[in-house]
Amino acid sequence: MLVTVRELLIEAEKKQCAVGAFNVPNLESLRGVIQAAEMLEVPVIIQHAEVHENLISIEEIGPLMVDYAKRARVPVAVHLDHGSSLAECIKAIRLGFTSIMYDASLKDYETNVKETLELVKIAHSVDVSVEAELGEMTNSTIGGGEGRTSKISDFGNIDLFTNPQQAKDFIESTHIDSLAISFGTVHGKYLAEPNLDFDRIASIRSATEGIPLVMHGGSGVSKDDYRRAIEAGIRKINYYTYMNLAAGKSLKDTIEHSQNEELFFDALSLVATEAIRENIVQALKIFNLK
Repeated sequence: MLVTVRELLIEAEKKQCAVGAFNVPNLESLRGVIQAAEMLEVPVIIQHAEVHENLISIEEIGPLMVDYAKRARVPVAVHLDHGSSLAECIKAIRLGFTSIMYDASLKDYETNVKETLELVKIAHSVDVSVEAELGEMTNSTIGGGEGRTSKISDFGNIDLFTNPQQAKDFIESTHIDSLAISFGTVHGKYLAEPNLDFDRIASIRSATEGIPLVMHGGSGVSKDDYRRAIEAGIRKINYYTYMNLAAGKSLKDTIEHSQNEELFFDALSLVATEAIRENIVQALKIFNLK
């Protein structure tokens, strides 16, 4: 069932839980995510990240994502993650995506507001929801690729975190549907235990009168920290790196245990799908407080 992210986040707010959002740059991850959501009978968001254009183009994977969403037995939103240009976002809308993220967070504040507002006007005219980002997300040196590439000393730098009052002004100026915030998470694999500012989440939520808040860099966070973030107001959690690692580990184990046996790629494809599904099931249980 194809829906918008806006619809899913309204329900998440009622239930005080979070919706899992997963990048799907191949058929194995797309199938694994949908299978996990259907097994648990929970909604899910499937995403195409613009940084994954080197793996597969939006023209190739986008129609598959929309088709899988329409045929799913649970509500599924199709979302563009970290769109860096208006052209890319409009392309996603034309392909049938029901939600887009326009990321101008590394530009100056006034430009971020101006460009985001322009996109909101376009997207809302065709009932597509819009996510934007305020504050700076840092990248791990392993498996990052979105946001700013930073030194290890930048991790946890509160000067990069989202300012609650600026968030209030940004939302009022742009009319976005959800806001991705910086509060200590990183894109990619964590090199040290995350140190998250939960009070900042609560402050942003209070200042912005309850707009759905988005957690990027959601992989690798502990169950307790996920729960604390959700309790503070996070309603969408982006998760990719650790499901990707789970598939890689499963394939490595299979190859190592095969010894001299012949291996066929189609069998390995199913191994990867199963590993992703199992990893996503565990994440969705936490996000949906099951």
